[in-house]
Amino acid sequence: MGARGGFLQKGVSRLPDRALLIGAAVVYLFLYAPILVLMVFSFNSARSTQVWEGFSTKWYAALLRDQSVLDAFYNSMIVGVSSTIIATFIGTLAAMALTRHRFRGHSFADSTIYAATVMPEIVVGVSLLAFFVAIGLGLGLTTIVIAHVAFNISFVTIVVRARLSGMDESIEEAARDLGANPLQTFFKVTLPLILPGVMAGALLAFTLSFDDFVITFFVSGVGSSTLPLKIYSMIKFGVSPVINALSTVILVATMILIFGGSRFFMEKEE
Repeated sequence: MGARGGFLQKGVSRLPDRALLIGAAVVYLFLYAPILVLMVFSFNSARSTQVWEGFSTKWYAALLRDQSVLDAFYNSMIVGVSSTIIATFIGTLAAMALTRHRFRGHSFADSTIYAATVMPEIVVGVSLLAFFVAIGLGLGLTTIVIAHVAFNISFVTIVVRARLSGMDESIEEAARDLGANPLQTFFKVTLPLILPGVMAGALLAFTLSFDDFVITFFVSGVGSSTLPLKIYSMIKFGVSPVINALSTVILVATMILIFGGSRFFMEKEE
């Protein structure tokens, strides 16, 4: 009885951990099962996306022969890289200003940075479209880059600011005491210390830009479709295995970027 009671008590004590593990497994299954199905059927030899008829990579070959998809990928890369560079530069300066300086309107500026991250995308898209029409700027890649810079600045600022908040300012003071001017202090002391935060902000900005659909839909023009817009236009004619192949390529590239970035940041931290 004593041994049986001990076994039951041990089982009950482990129940919360097992429940958490089962709950976590269900959550991961809910999140990734649809993606796994999409990836599997991108290798289906048949056109059906519901019945498996054999392994084939012909849809990936068809994807490489589709010039419109390659043009959309080229546009996405131009927009993603351009907006990331500009947003990272402006966002880093904004983070420095908000963290290191107190000025009139500081609280308002601080609040607007956070407000921009929770603003509905459709509101941002409509407002940017109205703004571009008002100033007479034609819709195209330029307006898409400007729009992506606008919503990426807030994310970069928040990430870099978090890094700056945990930084010991006495190191910069020591550099200035040793004769370094403000620029030398920034490039030789501050920037290397906040570089993981800057890179994390840039990675986040590129991912958001490459993946954005709603805002891009409002501010794009003729001949400036990005990959998300291209996928949307292809889905109008039915779900094709080519779309599965394209989605798989984007997913794998994103995962490589995220895991590569995480590994880089961990090595920098060590």
